[in-house]
Amino acid sequence: MMEWIQCYFRIGFNNKEILGVLAQNHNIVISIRTLKRRCRKLGLFRRRSQTDINQVIAFVQEELRGNGQMQGYRWLHLRAVQRGLVVSQETVRQIIKALDPHGVEMRRAHRLRRRLYTTRGPNALWHMDSYDKLKPFGICINGCIDGYSRYVLWMEAYTTNNDPKVIASYYLQCVERVGGCPERLRADRGTENGHVEGMHNFLRREHGDAFAGEKSFLYGRSTANQRIESWWGILRKQSVQFWMNLFKSVQDAGHFSGDSLDKSLMQFCFLELVQKELDEVVRTWNSHRIRPVPSRGDSGGRPVLLYTAPQIFGGEDRLKLFDQEEIDLCKECRPKGQLPCDEDVFDLSVLLMQENGWDIPKDAFDAAELYTLLREELRCPSPPSRLLCPSPLPRLLCPSPLQRLLLCPSPPPDSSASTVALLCPSPPSQLLCPSPLPPLLCPSPLFWLLCPSPLPPLL
Repeated sequence: MMEWIQCYFRIGFNNKEILGVLAQNHNIVISIRTLKRRCRKLGLFRRRSQTDINQVIAFVQEELRGNGQMQGYRWLHLRAVQRGLVVSQETVRQIIKALDPHGVEMRRAHRLRRRLYTTRGPNALWHMDSYDKLKPFGICINGCIDGYSRYVLWMEAYTTNNDPKVIASYYLQCVERVGGCPERLRADRGTENGHVEGMHNFLRREHGDAFAGEKSFLYGRSTANQRIESWWGILRKQSVQFWMNLFKSVQDAGHFSGDSLDKSLMQFCFLELVQKELDEVVRTWNSHRIRPVPSRGDSGGRPVLLYTAPQIFGGEDRLKLFDQEEIDLCKECRPKGQLPCDEDVFDLSVLLMQENGWDIPKDAFDAAELYTLLREELRCPSPPSRLLCPSPLPRLLCPSPLQRLLLCPSPPPDSSASTVALLCPSPPSQLLCPSPLPPLLCPSPLFWLLCPSPLPPLL
């Protein structure tokens, strides 16, 4: 029990919410006095033992250097509590106002009007959609949110959001995790949703409610998919706008052309960081408090509590159960791959990082620096110059036509065969050289040049 109390306290739940979730999800019924006594024993305080103000300022400064510059004081306060800091919302608000007054004014100027939305409980209606703001840079996002609780069920960044098998894998992983499927599922008419429609209708085919079978999947315009469209606006403010600004600055500096190589390098350097940040935004969102709006019939609450313990708020869980055998029949899908980008680009990038001693990026700016270094190594802006290297390894990847230039470390004994030009299809032929060369893949037709002495530039 002590572990659960500490966990829910760190998430940011108040005492009443902790008591409710302990009773609802863990069958642990205690009084509020007992809870306070256990919190004191664990050293968990909301007002006493305030964290040193300099430590709080350092935390806010760190957040403002990244996507925290897009977030308000309530969001950053919850992030601080989840990091173990004991600080009030007002303190965080004053620090942000002092450190980032321009950002405060920018956030204050944007307000959205929400449409009326009602549903009976969690899992009555899921909303899924794809988000393309980072797609020009090779990073595609797909997500799903529960309509009643606004609990984010999945939020995935990958190299594609158009492959129906990949989107279907997100759906299957989610329904297995929550132990059932929603009463209804809503999406737009994109071809990427075809597999999900078939799987959802199959899982709902034998349920006896009014929305069973084909009625369980709703198609509509993307702009009318209210809950997920509203979430995209939140996601952009909390995270995506930061990445858009960063990627646009890389593009404006002339380091991104939009071709497949640059997109693969973007995926190699940034995809895991973007996914990590999406996961953090989702965790914070699911545990934050939604303010009540009585005029709209919205009682507010935390998404995670509204989803997992709807009885506390007068809701009814509409989750529909299924047999494991039915899920097994649906598993002909393609989950996300293990590599963040094209396999050849990944292997070559890892090799260059090892050779040059470059570290794995820890933040967005480290990733931007690594991207620039890899791009300079893999791409030449003019006809390739000769590259001297201690071992016969390919080093230059040129845009169009794609060429590589190799010089042997020592001249071959037969001068008549000193220069060999080979057109390399796929797979390439093996070059003859004083030292053995590994077989290499060619992404497009290219020329290999083997030479013991300087040659004129290869056109």
